[in-house]
Amino acid sequence: MRPEQWEIFKKAAHGERLDNIPMAMIIDSPWIPGYCGVKHMDFFLDPQVWLDCHLKIHREFPDVIFVPGFWMEYGMAAEPSALGAKIKFWQDNTPSEYHGLFHIEDVDKLHEYEVEADAFMAMTLHRIRMQKQQVFDAGYIMPMVTARGPMCTAGFVRNTADFMLDLVDKPEYAHKLLDLSTRLIIDWLKAQHKAIGDCVEGIFILDDIVGFVNEDHYMEFCHPYLKRICDAFPEDWVKLYHNDADVEACMDHLPDVGFNVLNWGKQTDIEDVKFRIGDDMTLMGNVNPLEVGVRGTPEEVHAATMDVLNKSEGERIILSVGGGTSPGMPKANIEAMLSALNQYNAARNGT
Repeated sequence: MRPEQWEIFKKAAHGERLDNIPMAMIIDSPWIPGYCGVKHMDFFLDPQVWLDCHLKIHREFPDVIFVPGFWMEYGMAAEPSALGAKIKFWQDNTPSEYHGLFHIEDVDKLHEYEVEADAFMAMTLHRIRMQKQQVFDAGYIMPMVTARGPMCTAGFVRNTADFMLDLVDKPEYAHKLLDLSTRLIIDWLKAQHKAIGDCVEGIFILDDIVGFVNEDHYMEFCHPYLKRICDAFPEDWVKLYHNDADVEACMDHLPDVGFNVLNWGKQTDIEDVKFRIGDDMTLMGNVNPLEVGVRGTPEEVHAATMDVLNKSEGERIILSVGGGTSPGMPKANIEAMLSALNQYNAARNGT
């Protein structure tokens, strides 16, 4: 994103009232290669293809804030690969992760991680150092560092279904894996910060597996680990949490974690989220990303966008879809969201 866009995003994240509601979209490898007409393998492994794709999108949509901005990623491979998960790459899809921790009791036998040298973490950091100046020279910054959350990482390493059983049957070992994952994530975020430099002023945590547990399990197995991550970084940083699974169990507690922006899924209406969270967090959403964003007509997208904006009452909102930008979302539907936003902002400002 451009520096001035980051300033707008920061103000919105911290609850400052802006003249115009901004629009931000999470974009990564599920959407970008298809939109740009390239193979996933080329996007991941050809530095020029990666750069050209990001520049194309930023230039086509100069009024959209793309989060986290020039994201250097290999799908969801980085965190689990550092803890021994097997990663498979595909020509036309994001990588797949295959767990390697077949017995939770073996968590103590996992090799000690080294974020600077392990698997796709090492590759990502090298690519950041190699390409960041190209991003800066084009007039953009990389203001956020990004990681999958503890539950997501643990689920990839252990197998999510088995890990859900571990929470009940072997909670002491589940905590060991979550502690390890949390330490890894903090070190991973700090390594990215070091590689990018001083323009970093925010963290972006993605953890949908939090949405698979009830409130009691959230408070035991999720909340303290997410809070450790937030507490490891400056209080005034932007702290964005993405969970497009179910947020019912965690919603009331996220402000206490330290997050100030929530990007959530289509399952929960913005009125309900706004009522529960109030002014404690900025809401980033919540146009349905698939049935509307991908499959809807521009007219349907426009109507859905106006519905979200009206329900938000124009306060503490960053317009987005309910989660990341889904594969196949066309240019016309992004433009329809922008058109609705411009119409809403004009009416809000009496112009």
